Amino acid sequence: VQVCKNFIKMAFKCWILSFEMLKGKRVIVTGASTGIGEQMAYHLARMGAHVLVTARTEAKLQKVVERCRELGAGSAQLVSGTLSHHTLTPAPLLSGGLDMLILNHVGKSYFSYFDGDVRHIQKLLDINFLSYVAMTVSALPMLKQSGGSIVVVSSMAGKVGFPFTVPYSATKFALDGFFSSLRQEFSIQNVNVSITLCILSFIDTGKIRTMSPAPKEECALEIIKGGALRQREVYYKYTLTKIPLLLRDWAAELLDYLVRQHYRVERPPAA
Repeated sequence: VQVCKNFIKMAFKCWILSFEMLKGKRVIVTGASTGIGEQMAYHLARMGAHVLVTARTEAKLQKVVERCRELGAGSAQLVSGTLSHHTLTPAPLLSGGLDMLILNHVGKSYFSYFDGDVRHIQKLLDINFLSYVAMTVSALPMLKQSGGSIVVVSSMAGKVGFPFTVPYSATKFALDGFFSSLRQEFSIQNVNVSITLCILSFIDTGKIRTMSPAPKEECALEIIKGGALRQREVYYKYTLTKIPLLLRDWAAELLDYLVRQHYRVERPPAA
């Protein structure tokens, strides 16, 4: 019982610490018009941060900005449009610098057998990976000056090979490789910028048998807390992400089998 009390007390202190650390900080959240990104913007607003949100749909972003202001954000701005590696990044639009860059946007992909469409993978890499790289490069001078943080929202599909997600998974594995390597270089060069990679469990889909979606509000808060505390990686939910990764390292074939059991697999027609 005492162990549980101590754990709860520690978790509460971490939450309070992350709340206080972000008051007045300048934060960019991409993919913030809906879902986890939207909820992250609201949490940051409640913490008193200066928030800049981006997404494709300006009308939805305007509502998010209005809500952020109602919740007490230091300020709230928006930049609309599809992010790719060759588009103008919003990082320079925050006057006075930048403390945290949260990369959360994602391009549309299918959930089915890989259809051999190489162009689709190229397009998805542009949005899901290369734009993350471009925004990081653009934001780095400000983040180095502030000793800030980069938060990268990824998923289990970037750590484990899952069926029906080949293009999406390729982009998430690329994020892991780039930002894990960049973290090493920051350490060697004594660059005071943290990188937090967020490993999220799958949301519910028709082909998955037993998984249920996790609360986006709670997930958003865990991501922000991990970034504020400069954690190396965030696992959400923990048991659905950390345990499979342990299996991946010690019993890869068993994990592959267990993954397949969670899908209603329909065999493709014979060639």
